[in-house]
Amino acid sequence: MYAFVNAIVRVLKKVVPEPVVEFFRRPYHLALAFLMALSYGFPARRLVVLGVTGTKGKSTTADMLFAILRAAGYKTALLSTIRFAINDDSEPNLHKMTLPGRGFAQEFMRRALSKGCTHFVIELTSESVLQYRTSFLALDGLIVTNIQREHIERHGSFAHYVAAKRAIVDKLVRSGKRARVLVANEDVPETKAFLSAPVPRAIGFSEHELSGLHTDDAHAAFAYGGVRFSVPAAGAFNALNALAAVKLAEAFGVPPAVSARALAEMPAVRGRVERIEAGQDFIAVVDYAHTPDSLAALYGAFPNRRKICVLGNTGGGRDAWKRPEMGRIADEACEKVILTNEDPYDEDPRTIMDAMARGMKRAPDVIMDRREAIRAALRAARPGDAVLVSGKGTDPFIMGPKGSKTPWSDAQVVREELERIRK
Repeated sequence: MYAFVNAIVRVLKKVVPEPVVEFFRRPYHLALAFLMALSYGFPARRLVVLGVTGTKGKSTTADMLFAILRAAGYKTALLSTIRFAINDDSEPNLHKMTLPGRGFAQEFMRRALSKGCTHFVIELTSESVLQYRTSFLALDGLIVTNIQREHIERHGSFAHYVAAKRAIVDKLVRSGKRARVLVANEDVPETKAFLSAPVPRAIGFSEHELSGLHTDDAHAAFAYGGVRFSVPAAGAFNALNALAAVKLAEAFGVPPAVSARALAEMPAVRGRVERIEAGQDFIAVVDYAHTPDSLAALYGAFPNRRKICVLGNTGGGRDAWKRPEMGRIADEACEKVILTNEDPYDEDPRTIMDAMARGMKRAPDVIMDRREAIRAALRAARPGDAVLVSGKGTDPFIMGPKGSKTPWSDAQVVREELERIRK
């Protein structure tokens, strides 16, 4: 059904005028969401559906929750920005969007059911709210990791962006499931306010709960509930992501000791503070950081290293406000900054880089070719340095003008260039 609808929509896009499409866009998305859920028999009703939303940390938290549920013995599926997984079977998300439309989630949940899954972890975005992709998911639980300034131009204002996140909370409130649980960040005023939502259980989490917090270049460790946790990711923010996952799992009957074992044994999350090792005497990291807050958190995770930083600014034509701010953060935190092309879409990439440079006191190196920028950063590294390549994470394409896209992998390119250096 999903493939059939995709084919029909592709044909209609070619023949229906854009003004007509725009007029019917909202009712079309709502009707399609209902019809696709109906065609697959409303599979969410037969699963424990746990959502994860927020500005940053969604993918990591979803992966952590997936690992915990599997360690607890549940057959579980995962739909996230990074990958689609059903138990041991996993494939990369190549859609260039967290939650693909036209009934993809319903079709994937149906597949999960056919494989015997009882639990389903799904990453939810504000964009998916606008297109009714969060409808008919019958949520049992929801984590709200945080809210920061992002997607302002897409939603019209920060208040509208917060409202889109609140709409996801409202999906949990109106879900037909009985034992609904909301876990939200108490350190952020906007998400703390969500805890007043009328759900059976609302649980806050906060950085002050991370007892005995310790982080290094590869791990974050803390204690909660009398149990010591260690996660294979740098930064206090990843400890906080883990705490959110642990608390939601605990609300659904998973003991913290089981969660601790799962987190200690899980592999590092791809594209999220991902270390690339090729025998070099410095560290190389690939991360998705695409907001000022997440960029500052990435740099803060390596406080004692000389940093060489490669960055662009995700999404030409959007969120132009953050460009000089991200340039300022990189200028203050990094010994050397290289600005490069990322996802310009239909905007001149040099315009984006010029805007970033306006926030910097030092003149950055500007290398348009992303591979050459990464190569230059790696070759400039000294023993003990940290080369931090941010903005793409696991994004599979560089998006160019008129919908063009070039296959890409930051991690693969970093690995290839490290091998060249070794040879």
